[in-house]
Amino acid sequence: MKKLSARRRHPLAAVVVLLLALAATGGLYAAFAPATKAQADETAQSLAIEEGQKLYSVGCASCHGTGGQGSSDGPSLIGVGAAAVDFQVGTGRMPAATSAGAQVPKKRVQYSQAEIDQLAAYIASLGAGPAVPTKQQYSPEGADIAKGGELFRTNCAQCHNFTGKGGALTHGKYAPTLENVAPKHIYEAMLTGPQSMPSFPDTTMSEQNKKDIIAYLNAVDSSETVNPGGLELGGLGPVSEGLFAWIFGLGALIAVAVWVAARTAKAKKS
Repeated sequence: MKKLSARRRHPLAAVVVLLLALAATGGLYAAFAPATKAQADETAQSLAIEEGQKLYSVGCASCHGTGGQGSSDGPSLIGVGAAAVDFQVGTGRMPAATSAGAQVPKKRVQYSQAEIDQLAAYIASLGAGPAVPTKQQYSPEGADIAKGGELFRTNCAQCHNFTGKGGALTHGKYAPTLENVAPKHIYEAMLTGPQSMPSFPDTTMSEQNKKDIIAYLNAVDSSETVNPGGLELGGLGPVSEGLFAWIFGLGALIAVAVWVAARTAKAKKS
């Protein structure tokens, strides 16, 4: 007991006890303290990729390959990015009902947004590509509608026509209507270039220009928009209007000419 008491009174005893206490406190804090935001985000991303891989294996691998490398039934998904997945799956185009056909049509969405996010996270992990845009990027608030109309007529109207009603392309393909399409999906389509559409990355068309186009389409799609020219003939553009004038206008003139000739001939006989 005397020896033990002497050791307790040793000058270094307090230091040893303090170090042991600090070590125990640090260990307990490390074990029970909440993870940092970076660690939490990394863990959530890993879980999303894991769940996305499971969804991919069930609904996508049969066409795009077990590792996204593609096959004879579907293109490679390596490097397409999360934005392409969010657009294709978020508009119901994927999973496709069949690999046959000139173009995959828009249809009812098969996955929830949470599942789409997980699929996008997995595909993004296979290779770098465009990320899903934020609301600030695609929101039409504060955009220049007039500039957007100019950009749309220059870059998009050849296929979608000047009011976004859509139109026919070659080999059975078509440019879909842009009515009631979510701004996020319009932005993603410009960013990734789905199917026959060319892509417009930020190096080709700035983020602000994309916002301007979305604002223009939003204004055209609004129920408050009034056509000052009267009947718009479906908004299909000058070709349809010219065809209408040719068939109905010229047809009406021919009908009048026939009627006048018939009346003249009848008058001469009487």
